[in-house]
Amino acid sequence: MFDHVGVPVTDVEKSIAFYLGVFAPIGMREERRFPVPPSFVVGLGLGDGEPGFWLSPASGAETRELHIAFRAPDRTSVDAVHRAAVAAGAQVLHPPRIWPEYHPGYYAVFLRDPDGHNVEAVHHTVTG
Repeated sequence: MFDHVGVPVTDVEKSIAFYLGVFAPIGMREERRFPVPPSFVVGLGLGDGEPGFWLSPASGAETRELHIAFRAPDRTSVDAVHRAAVAAGAQVLHPPRIWPEYHPGYYAVFLRDPDGHNVEAVHHTVTG
């Protein structure tokens, strides 16, 4: 459905460090960067050259909590995101587990990013 999503952040460098560090287990990396004085905009992706998640400097104080879920290739990657978040000192909202209220194979970890947004790594296990 979406081609890309852009999120304004308070500190672009701090947010890049968070997302690249915590979501490295799912292959997140910087794909593009360009200046927008006094800072820059960065596009993150999964190594295919197409940034789908953009971070840009906020023009004002953030007042809304966003929820963003990143698809993980397997449960091991979700667990690795959790370990990376703990190591980075990120707030863990919910440690990895099955969320049967979403569907029986929904395995996810929920975290807070540096701007207070609820970010998630999720794997959808097919059940038969």
